[in-house]
Amino acid sequence: MSNQSFTLQEATINNMQNAMKSGELTSKELTMMYLEQIAVYNNAGPNIHAVLEINPDALHIAEALDVEREQHGIRGPLHGIPILLKDNIDTGDKTHTTAGSIALKNNYAKEDAFITKKLRDAGAVILGKTNLTEWANFMTKNMPNGYSSLGGQVMNPYGPGKFDVGGSSSGSGAAIAANFAAGAIGTETSGSILSPASSNSLVGIKPTVGLVSRTGIIPISNSQDTAGPMTRTVEDAAILLGALTGVDENDPATAANKKVISDYTPFLHTNGLQNKRLGISRAYMKGFTDEEVMLVNNALAEMEKSGATLVDPIELPTGLPNSSVMFHEFKNGLSAYLKNISPHVSVSSLLDVINYNQSHAKDALKYGQTVLVESETKSGLLTEAEYITDRLSDLKLSRDTGIDQAMAEHNLDALVFINYAGSEIAAKAVYPSITVPAGYTKGGKPVGVTFTGLAFSEPALIEIAYAYEQATKHRKAPALLD
Repeated sequence: MSNQSFTLQEATINNMQNAMKSGELTSKELTMMYLEQIAVYNNAGPNIHAVLEINPDALHIAEALDVEREQHGIRGPLHGIPILLKDNIDTGDKTHTTAGSIALKNNYAKEDAFITKKLRDAGAVILGKTNLTEWANFMTKNMPNGYSSLGGQVMNPYGPGKFDVGGSSSGSGAAIAANFAAGAIGTETSGSILSPASSNSLVGIKPTVGLVSRTGIIPISNSQDTAGPMTRTVEDAAILLGALTGVDENDPATAANKKVISDYTPFLHTNGLQNKRLGISRAYMKGFTDEEVMLVNNALAEMEKSGATLVDPIELPTGLPNSSVMFHEFKNGLSAYLKNISPHVSVSSLLDVINYNQSHAKDALKYGQTVLVESETKSGLLTEAEYITDRLSDLKLSRDTGIDQAMAEHNLDALVFINYAGSEIAAKAVYPSITVPAGYTKGGKPVGVTFTGLAFSEPALIEIAYAYEQATKHRKAPALLD
């Protein structure tokens, strides 16, 4: 490789673009560097098991983008940048889309998901697919975060086998923490971006449902599903988010977005915490260690120092009642997805998946499939009173008497949580969140802070998160990469 001075570890998208612009790096060389990193750490050394599959065309795509750069200039900030996708996002190429399930191990999507196409149009190199908690952690009650029958157990690079890797976008989180790509796309129904992002000392954005299309993504809950970026910096997350947004005629939720923003970088202000009012619910810090809470208290002090007004504490409902919504919507959504599946895949319904797992129990059912079985008891038609009542109740408790009420009462710009503690209430409200590294315990365990706002408040959340990140700069690469 011609490049001598470019350092891959912790490189930002802008670092990469500057190196390519100056001629010291090509997209092909960058892609090869990431492939080398994956070779050393993914299924060797610490066996992170974050990447399920490499796109065999990745180097060809990178090379073509290098030629395009030379002849026509660049498409934008993602031109030639390697990105990984969670393996429940369709790719109409030579890689599979499996949700980590051996029942879908032969599934080749017929076409790209809407967001995959958006990334390709932006000039990203789709490097491969990441492992995940199987069926996005909607398979069984006792499955460890990061386990799938197809990909095995994802490890946390900050402490393989020692620290929880978070779920369900575990592979996306561990891969970016371990510098396997510039960024990754995860998906979230309730905590599945925020959990692995905070567990792996990353920035993760869980967008408002409707900001990003869900077409071509294996679903759990039509009410709550969304995809979003996972990166090492807020700036990189803002760049990736801008490439994902857009109105998709096949996803009605995207039409609720009154103003499509395709560039979030103008909201990267170092003074973004000034005059912001932030609410803290102390009830959401229960269950964390004193050391973890101390790190968050330090983070709050930094926010105040940077000009924020803290409203501490505020009242916010905790322990929302168990809801049947996801069970009903999973059966409905999965049936719709499977009707278009590859003809040589043997499953075309949730019941088929359950039966397939049962007949391959040794490989497929290490932890059981209680959640799949419970979902199969629902009609999938969404006509049950239980479903409708729970759906309306979820919205009322999370919004009307929850986030909306707290934010209006205290005139707040955002709520602040430890790690992903507030992910459930935000998910049921379909509201956005962004998590940022807040430091490490003495034992090296990453801790994050998460900012949550009202629908389509991503610009304000990015301002707040960026200002906090720049004031603290907590993230450091895992020691195993030294």
